[in-house]
Amino acid sequence: MTVTEEAPRDLRAGVAELHAVREQVEPGLLAKASQAQHARGKLTVRERLDLLFDEGTFREVEQLRRHRATGFGLEDRRPHTDGVVTGWGRIHGRRVFVYAHDFRILGGSLGEAHAEKIHKVMDLAEAAGAPIISLSDGAGARIQEGVTALAGYGGIFRRNVRCSGVIPQISVILGPCAGGATYSPALTDFVFMVRGVSQMYITGPDVVRSVTGEDITHEQLGGADVHASVSGAAQFLYDDEVECLADVRHLVSLLPSNNRELPPVVATDDPADRENGTLLDLVPADPNRAYDMRAVIEEIVDDGELFEVHATWATNIICGLARLDGHVVGIVANQPASLAGVLDIHSSEKAARFVQTCDAFSIPLVTLVDVPGFLPGRDQEHGGIIRHGAKLLYAYCAATVPRVQMILRKAYGGAYIVMDSRSIGSDLSYAWPINEIAVMGAEGAANVVFRREIAAAPDPEETRAQRIKEYQRELMHPYYAAERGLLDDVIDPARTRSTLIEALAVLRAKRADIPARKHGNPPT
Repeated sequence: MTVTEEAPRDLRAGVAELHAVREQVEPGLLAKASQAQHARGKLTVRERLDLLFDEGTFREVEQLRRHRATGFGLEDRRPHTDGVVTGWGRIHGRRVFVYAHDFRILGGSLGEAHAEKIHKVMDLAEAAGAPIISLSDGAGARIQEGVTALAGYGGIFRRNVRCSGVIPQISVILGPCAGGATYSPALTDFVFMVRGVSQMYITGPDVVRSVTGEDITHEQLGGADVHASVSGAAQFLYDDEVECLADVRHLVSLLPSNNRELPPVVATDDPADRENGTLLDLVPADPNRAYDMRAVIEEIVDDGELFEVHATWATNIICGLARLDGHVVGIVANQPASLAGVLDIHSSEKAARFVQTCDAFSIPLVTLVDVPGFLPGRDQEHGGIIRHGAKLLYAYCAATVPRVQMILRKAYGGAYIVMDSRSIGSDLSYAWPINEIAVMGAEGAANVVFRREIAAAPDPEETRAQRIKEYQRELMHPYYAAERGLLDDVIDPARTRSTLIEALAVLRAKRADIPARKHGNPPT
């Protein structure tokens, strides 16, 4: 049924006509398209929204919107919604806005009307001070509408940037996302992808094949595993949409609605003064022995729950959200189980972005340090480790949220400085009684400082061993930094959780003055 040209005779007739029009939008008339969507291993847009929002809370806007384009047969294909569902609902009781592509309608492609719907809901989210989530499953720009489709993307990008650091922006890739469309997820705070369902690339396999001769599949070029583990373009990776959308909901529960609010606080049965005696056996005193820092984090935080970001990319550093005494914190930690926990190009980028995100949304930072330095080598130097390492340094220096550093074992060289040391603005700094803070490890230092003496000695190895012990005794004992005011205290590892909770409680009302400037100029 279509809308009649005659005005309804009375209100009841008008309501009946309204229901008839709405039936054109509902899944009943899209049964074949829905079956095709399921055959691809994907949920329909309405099924996704049901999983995302609290039951019965989603309110759609501009459901009856239709495009006005003509040519190439578009004038005969004017479905309602124009291939995107927009509106708002509640997640754990809090208002969240959404736009979700409907691949069943015009392939979810973006035209003028489609883009204007997205612009409107983004503007509403900004005005309401509420997060916005995009569920991407579209064929890109609607070619038949030409440059107006490209202009529509421009309007989205401009709003992504305007909302950056103001409201949380979450991108969930649940189908193809190609060409210019990929830049919107890249501008948002978090990107979720699903194996076998999500693809994201600037140019597709056909273009790659014609230009370079390389034969590559959609998954190999821009699949979920590629972006979660190789490019770093996606923070979260899942095997199915249900699990993915459940974690989108969980992430929302950890974030404030906007930059003027604090993250939600929840009651916890995990005692604030719970001791962490297992850490004494979990972390080996030998600085050269590996261990899993995740186990340390899980021992410290509420109920052992860490929501890790970029879990499969740059694994030599861990970034994630957790709670301490019910309050959300961002955790940055070296991972000795991967590359000995060194800092390199990718780990510096990963941590810098995470620190900036936490700072933007008033999430305090806890930095757990066990770092031997920056990764040496030509590839790192030529790849720009200087400027990439500077990104992490810049992010910490610029952060005004409460910042607490905890040094577990070693902290050497520039990596010690960069990992939120007191000298770059950490509010409170603690260390375990096996900590080693120095320019470099004792062996390397002795080889430099006593090089000539060792070379001239009758027994070079014995002399080297003596000088190593001397260097350790004089400059690397656990209390050297504390004696000079670079540590606030050396603590029993069993008190790590309670120490962090007490420190963050003291800093909760922290206020920081920011220099008057248009914006900083961070390294790229």
